[in-house]
Amino acid sequence: MKLWSKGFDIDKRIETFTVGNDRKLDHKIAWFDVAGSLAHITMLESVGLLPAEDLKALKSEMGKILSEIESGEFKIGESFEDVHSYVEYVLTERVGEAGKKIHSGRSRNDQVLVDIHLYLRHEIQEIMESASALIDKLSSLSEKFKNHLLPGYTHLQVAMPSSFGLWFGAYAESLVDDLYLFEAAYKVADQNPLGSAAGYGSSFPLNRTMTTELLGFSDMKYNVVAAQMSRGKSERALSMAMATMGQTLSKMAMDVCLYMSQNFGFISFPDELTTGSSIMPHKKNPDVFELIRGKCNQLQALPVELGYIISNLPSGYHRDLQLLKETLFPGIDRLKDCLDILTFMIDKAVITENILEDEKYKYVFSVEELNKVVLGGMPFREAYKKIGKDIAEGNFKPATEVRHTHEGSVGNLCTENILKKKSKILEEMDFAKADKALKTLTQI
Repeated sequence: MKLWSKGFDIDKRIETFTVGNDRKLDHKIAWFDVAGSLAHITMLESVGLLPAEDLKALKSEMGKILSEIESGEFKIGESFEDVHSYVEYVLTERVGEAGKKIHSGRSRNDQVLVDIHLYLRHEIQEIMESASALIDKLSSLSEKFKNHLLPGYTHLQVAMPSSFGLWFGAYAESLVDDLYLFEAAYKVADQNPLGSAAGYGSSFPLNRTMTTELLGFSDMKYNVVAAQMSRGKSERALSMAMATMGQTLSKMAMDVCLYMSQNFGFISFPDELTTGSSIMPHKKNPDVFELIRGKCNQLQALPVELGYIISNLPSGYHRDLQLLKETLFPGIDRLKDCLDILTFMIDKAVITENILEDEKYKYVFSVEELNKVVLGGMPFREAYKKIGKDIAEGNFKPATEVRHTHEGSVGNLCTENILKKKSKILEEMDFAKADKALKTLTQI
């Protein structure tokens, strides 16, 4: 069944090529498709385009479909193009003529749009909540290991004293920065496009304010052409947030891979969390972190790929936009998997004690000695030359005490301030509004 069918069969090769992976990918948006349809038919009844008895029958069957989706029983048949045509077919089969009325005042274009907006809104919430859990874990580890020193590096050369507390906290705050981009992506998705039809509105007396409220959107995408143009824009906004968070996670994974190597030896993990070599008995490989690094590097390509798909399209709907799902949906799953496994793994890290006692790290304290001389009254440039000369002549014997007191330094991590920033972002999101609206709408 095809919503656009005019009574003739399409060539099988054309159907296979144009449908692509839609049947498989549409299972991810099926629940939201039904929710969008519930809002639409409720509105249709309110404006006199659907009899009350039809609304009651349709809602009852839609409730059953939602249950089938949630239990995993819902399967889109091979003879259907997508979830939209299948749901309409099922409703028509079960309730008769009423099922044929649900598409009044709606195009598959705005039906897809509202599904995507609802799906992206839901996924952004889940990503932000998973990232929040990782931030909390990193912040806890930051405090736990704030007095465990390790060398900081610039140019991959030993530079200045750092600490595991500083390292864990750095990634916690970097993830907070990433949440700002997800907040922006959420706001782009949290606008109701339903009622824009094929992108030019409808002559039916639709009540778009009503569907906006029923679906828990914070606002409406008012201009119907702008609503249609949000397809691609909302996906790309999310992809940019995902790419940025992917960069953060990839960098951390790379640090862990370095720190686990024998030449560093800063971190280790229990045997059951590492893998081995088929030929070298001594190997304990950081495969989990290498895969996090690789998967998150894939995420960094998302905005480019999506950008190429939408870059030269004029206003209005184009079939190219179907391809956005094939790249973005698996990317969302990839990011969520990486957040979950990293949260699990990092809690099991075993921190090496007394790293800076090794002789090879003594120069890490050169700036500490330099600052001590400056605090004693010597001008900075002269003190710099003095310490440099001591190092060159082998007379450098540093103290190993680190006295950093300013905000965000080794001795003053400001963990609570970082967590306050995170909490403020999540409080502003008001996920509860959307959750409550959809729960009310789908409680049939």
